[in-house]
Amino acid sequence: MKTHHDLDVWQKSIDIVLKVYDQTKDFPSYEKYGLTSQMRRTAVSIPSNIAEGAARCSDKKFIKFLYYSLASVSELETQLILSEKLGFLKNTTLLDELYKNKQIISGLIRYLKNKIK
Repeated sequence: MKTHHDLDVWQKSIDIVLKVYDQTKDFPSYEKYGLTSQMRRTAVSIPSNIAEGAARCSDKKFIKFLYYSLASVSELETQLILSEKLGFLKNTTLLDELYKNKQIISGLIRYLKNKIK
């Protein structure tokens, strides 16, 4: 691996960030500093932690940051579900994309754990 840019999981995470920004731009103005801001920050943390972990000197440290990304995926999942229930989002595929990304991150964790055994 050359950099985090070479990782499909990082690229897919960037796509999710762009979609979250697009989907939240029409949220009610009273959510600007609430759910909108929180969802955007959570989405950004997913590829950010992947990038930071990939830049570390060891697979163990990379795994640690991948777990941080997984935590952010779960947080964003909750926020997406709330947004749908509140009527802010309708017919979005973001949850499906997020689940796929979660599987890819989990697979990378398993791969790295097996590699260091």
